[in-house]
Amino acid sequence: MTYLAKPKFRHPGLEKNERGFTHRDYEGAISTLCAGCGHDSISAALIQACFELNIEPHRVAKLSGIGCSSKTPDYLLGQSHGFNSVHGRMPSVLTGANMANRNLLYLGISGDGDSASIGLGQFVHCVRRGVNMVYITENNGVYGLTKGQFSATADRGSKSKAGGTNNDAPIDLVGMALMAGATFVARSFSGDKGQLVPLIKAAMAHNGPAFIDVISPCVAFNNHAGSTKSFDFVREHNESVNQIDFIEGRAEITVDYAPGTVQDVEQHDGSIIRLHKLDGAYDPTNRVAAMDYLQKHHEAGEVVTGLLYLDPNPRDLHGFLRTVDVPLNRLGAKDLCPGSKVLDALNDEYR
Repeated sequence: MTYLAKPKFRHPGLEKNERGFTHRDYEGAISTLCAGCGHDSISAALIQACFELNIEPHRVAKLSGIGCSSKTPDYLLGQSHGFNSVHGRMPSVLTGANMANRNLLYLGISGDGDSASIGLGQFVHCVRRGVNMVYITENNGVYGLTKGQFSATADRGSKSKAGGTNNDAPIDLVGMALMAGATFVARSFSGDKGQLVPLIKAAMAHNGPAFIDVISPCVAFNNHAGSTKSFDFVREHNESVNQIDFIEGRAEITVDYAPGTVQDVEQHDGSIIRLHKLDGAYDPTNRVAAMDYLQKHHEAGEVVTGLLYLDPNPRDLHGFLRTVDVPLNRLGAKDLCPGSKVLDALNDEYR
């Protein structure tokens, strides 16, 4: 018996979208993540985006790897397709599913450990091949599921829970996505729903590899001043033979600030994230200028958020490979084996 399932009954007066679905129709199981986790805010933003876009849940395929972030698909779109793959290998599974059935909306949910460490090669090749997808990284700088080791996006100089210092340079997944050829690149903060929901909606409407890096604070294991991805945590134990982890519940950290401004967001431990929101004068169609802009503000200690790059003429993997319009999993034997005459004619084209 499970206590994580949400009740089936609902108020008859709930608002419905144009497809006749309520907000509840886009929800999933009850989250088991730590109270105040930024990942749950991202789930809420995804649910809101799908509701506002009038998406039919059964047309969505959500895929993930391993980690706290990869539990997210269980907490949204309970009536959609889902697949939880192995650590770092979600992009390959997503690519295969996309090639088999191009008619679904592919949503890849990953974390900084899943995408920037063991899955870095998978991430880069999935993006550079132009797979039509929405790839979201829930970025907190730690391996929260295995007690807070540094991930590859952790800031240099960060202090771990055990007191160690990270001396490695961080991997910037936004920069990697830009260099790899993503045609939609954005960054947001999990607590800025006013910015995040429109970005997700735009990514879902985009035809090509869309990547969103979402800074999502870890309430449990990233508790050090100087980190750009931190919350406080409390750890208690009573005896050496009975060590207990206690995660103190925290209220969600939210922000609301105007485009073109910088907002300092104080975390529960007193550390500061300095967010810089793009303004209307920013040109997102220049890939090189976007990379330069990111580096300039990184040097100033600012995390740039908003739509960073958009290719006005995107193409996806099916366009590059000139696949047929019919999903490959619906092709019959006559389509796949048209006979020797057709094969001979095809071979003659290459002689």
